[in-house]
Amino acid sequence: MSWDPYAALGVPRTASVDDIRKAYRKLAKELHPDVRPNDPKTDERFKRVTAAFNLLSDADQRARYDRGEIDADGNERATFQPGAGFAGFGAGRGRGPAGQRPEAFEDWFDGIFSRGPRGFTAQRGEDVRYRMEIDFLDAVNGGRKRVTVSDGRTLDLSIPAGVASGQTLRLKGQGLAGPGRGPPGDALVEVTVGAHPKFRRDGDDVRMDLAISLAEAVSGGKVLASTPAGQVSLTIPAGSNSGDLLKLRGRGVQVKPEPGDLIVRLMIVLPAKADEELTRFVQSWTKRDVAPAR
Repeated sequence: MSWDPYAALGVPRTASVDDIRKAYRKLAKELHPDVRPNDPKTDERFKRVTAAFNLLSDADQRARYDRGEIDADGNERATFQPGAGFAGFGAGRGRGPAGQRPEAFEDWFDGIFSRGPRGFTAQRGEDVRYRMEIDFLDAVNGGRKRVTVSDGRTLDLSIPAGVASGQTLRLKGQGLAGPGRGPPGDALVEVTVGAHPKFRRDGDDVRMDLAISLAEAVSGGKVLASTPAGQVSLTIPAGSNSGDLLKLRGRGVQVKPEPGDLIVRLMIVLPAKADEELTRFVQSWTKRDVAPAR
């Protein structure tokens, strides 16, 4: 029993190529076996929708179907005219030498089997695009993020260290199925890197401000400092000023072959409450001990 590829896709006979493609993409996402496994009815409908797309996305095949020359499965519809043989199969040419097929039939027969299932050329499936925000530290250190794509599948996305906002990560073979049993397309994920309350990125380097006390600035010492990879013990040189920079090599963006650095800007912070002893000390500080104006 014949079936209607236009009805399978839910489009009118006047549908454009874009309309056909959009209808197929929508149905393929709903009916793909990965979305509804072990469902024979859905699997059969998915095959029928794919076959319809294969037929109607090929301009020549669609025209032949519309003219009634082939059926929905791509099979020739032989038309018989009395005394004329089968139209399209070398009618009027005779059979040729014994045991040989008519030339026109031979060309068609060979063409069908050289173009894949049901006579359609296998094509690569379409890519699908997504947008996703990733954590700042994952962009610096690299990592993995589990994502759910539009057809319901869950995938593990590998995040390379150094990825920046606007870049696209490719999940090979995770796009739409290919018409004519062709290879699937890819999933393309455009990333946006989220902000971090402490760190800022500067190329392959990472920058941060570190609050230190007046005593630590004057006398120096060791303090705990956060880095994108965890806390470290940082030595503060004696006589440090606000704005001084310390560099921690290899503690920035973990790109290869040479990671970036972590640039730490020291910021002297006074006690939140007034300290009378500190006030008297500053007032008794002689002018020669004060750093010259900059």
